[in-house]
Amino acid sequence: MNAVEEKKTGSDATAIQRIVTYGRMIKFSHSIFALPFALSGAVLAGARTEITLQQVFWIVAAMVGARSAAMGFNRLVDRKIDADNPRTAVRELPRGAISPAAVRVFVGVSSAVLVFAAYQLNPLCFALSPAALGIVFFYSYTKRFTWATQFFLGLSLAVAPIGAWIAITGRLHPEILLLGGAVLSWVAGFDVIYACQDVAFDRRYGLYSIPQRFGIRRALLVARLLHTVSFGLMLAVGAVFELGVLYLGGVIVVGLLMVYENRLVRPADLSRLPVAFMNMNVMISAVYFLCTLGDVLLI
Repeated sequence: MNAVEEKKTGSDATAIQRIVTYGRMIKFSHSIFALPFALSGAVLAGARTEITLQQVFWIVAAMVGARSAAMGFNRLVDRKIDADNPRTAVRELPRGAISPAAVRVFVGVSSAVLVFAAYQLNPLCFALSPAALGIVFFYSYTKRFTWATQFFLGLSLAVAPIGAWIAITGRLHPEILLLGGAVLSWVAGFDVIYACQDVAFDRRYGLYSIPQRFGIRRALLVARLLHTVSFGLMLAVGAVFELGVLYLGGVIVVGLLMVYENRLVRPADLSRLPVAFMNMNVMISAVYFLCTLGDVLLI
């Protein structure tokens, strides 16, 4: 290998490493939480009007842009907090793997991707894109002044299926708000569980969350209640959209997964929290989407 080839290989390796680093910073793998629900919103809309592959492409682009911007912004404004928390001190910004300036550029580019994708979809999506960014950015500040921060995270992800619906239909109809509510309560519930591991740090640092305000035992009860609400709203989606047995079976499976997720975590034992957070929620979103898609295709 000559010097030119070695330099090119080194440059390629560096580029790949940077992509991996940015992916870790925004936890790109967690995109599978929200994307299936966004696609579910598109599928439900597609059952009532024509849907094209081009629309699906721009919906995915908008989702990736929105979530990347949101996570990058969150890491940017929380970098000092993350540096003081032993659990998060190894994140890319606190340990210096990425500079704040680079993250600002990343957030700007990701935001532009969302806005451009929304422009490609329809005028209403384009008009609402700044509001969507405002919602996901605002969430990052809520832990500083309200214990309801988990609900704001839920709202941030609830806009995904609603936005996908608007992308296909060009209008906001009230029935899609049922799926938005299901996502809001599901996300808020699992984030309550996730926040239990930081109760001591939050109290010491002056941050707010449902576990910090009410204690771990009561917080886990709140998570169960929220997941019960989410399950009920998913059933309501099936009734309103006149979905069939496949959808109902999928929602029952989702409900059982939620039950198992909540049973994995105990007030005195949070050791299985990572499994409850990652594995169960990936399965929940995937099962819901696949059963929604399958049922709509069979109609």
